[in-house]
Amino acid sequence: MNEIYAILIERFTVFFLVLVRMSSLFVITPVFGRKSVPNYLKIGLAFFCTVILVPLLGDVNIEYTNIIAFAGIIIKEFLIGIVLGYVSFLVFSSLYLAGQIIDMQIGFGMVNVLDPMTETQVPLIGNFIYILSTLYFLVLDGHHVLLKILIRSYNFIPINKAVFDDYMVNNILKIFFETFLIGFKISIPILAATLLAEVSLGILAKTVPQMNVFVVGMPLKIGIGLFTIVIVMPVFLNMMGITFDKMYEYIYLIVRNIGSASILI
Repeated sequence: MNEIYAILIERFTVFFLVLVRMSSLFVITPVFGRKSVPNYLKIGLAFFCTVILVPLLGDVNIEYTNIIAFAGIIIKEFLIGIVLGYVSFLVFSSLYLAGQIIDMQIGFGMVNVLDPMTETQVPLIGNFIYILSTLYFLVLDGHHVLLKILIRSYNFIPINKAVFDDYMVNNILKIFFETFLIGFKISIPILAATLLAEVSLGILAKTVPQMNVFVVGMPLKIGIGLFTIVIVMPVFLNMMGITFDKMYEYIYLIVRNIGSASILI
């Protein structure tokens, strides 16, 4: 009887720790972490993923001496999902950066909308790009890939074997810096179009001094910017597919780092 009780306690402990890692993905991840997704859906999805995954792990031996040590294991498992979700959140944040650059160039710098997830004001074009990218992400089954990565993380990071070292921190910092580059690349076509418009307006101001360039320039830049966004939309979607693939590479790299692999970007 005692042996059966011990086995049940051990299996419940494994189930609980897997549930903690699964649930942590839904805290900050771009798709699952949004406040528009009901909490009961997040909890239910994490629960059923845990039910499916626990039998596949086989026998797991978890060693701890007291409740404090067990709390440390829970924190480790929770941080794994948080870190993976944060990496994906960084890549999606580059879309807001691109939108901010575009808004400043075409004259929408003062126009912001409220993001219900972060409860902060975000650029108008950035919010449009973010929503479009999220839809494209779902079409490409990116949310399935995120769940698959978290499930496969047990191959690299067994329960209570996570290592948060300098290599992981350095890689996250490099990913953080590269998100600025991603945002700038996304905004390059619109920057080029508005730059040509600025040069043309400068030439007109010199050749036709009587024309009010400020009155003509504002609606012209807005029209050129929006027209360019429509024209480059297929290129933008292709770029987003490449960006998502890069995001998966980042996440796999961080998984290997947490699994005590000393790898730098």
